[in-house]
Amino acid sequence: MDKLYAPWRDEYVKGDKIEGCVFCHVSKSSDDDRNLGVLYRDEYCFVVMNRYPYSPGHFMIIPHFHTDSLEELAPQIWLRMSELAQKGVQMLKTELNAKGINIGMNLGSVGGAGIAEHIHLHLVPRWMGDTNFITTIGHTRVYSVDFDEIYNKLLKVSERYFCSN
Repeated sequence: MDKLYAPWRDEYVKGDKIEGCVFCHVSKSSDDDRNLGVLYRDEYCFVVMNRYPYSPGHFMIIPHFHTDSLEELAPQIWLRMSELAQKGVQMLKTELNAKGINIGMNLGSVGGAGIAEHIHLHLVPRWMGDTNFITTIGHTRVYSVDFDEIYNKLLKVSERYFCSN
């Protein structure tokens, strides 16, 4: 059996478990934004790094309003999420030199949502050759950049993108 050394997973295995909705916890914990990976928050939404990203720089836009149903969102919340997505795409292209971006929502557990009880919009930066055989054959992803390094880089510039008109 092949082994992949991944000491950063220790935090996930041994770390404190959040009771209830993890996104509601992040929504209510503005005093802990740095530890939670929050890049930005306003009255409608927050932008948070995905702790277990598909690729480096993967983040999510999440409404503070707890729902598993897109159709329950007030139009101004959906519009704000869309506006933040546009700004987020620009940030990923400019700051991480992403050559493409996957944007998407998985609604419901049958639709592929890992956290189905609270909707969220993924922005996943992509580069030519960022996937290879190890993902398909070995069911393993390899990250070339440390999570904290990417988070700190994006946090430094996030206000410039998300607060601008």
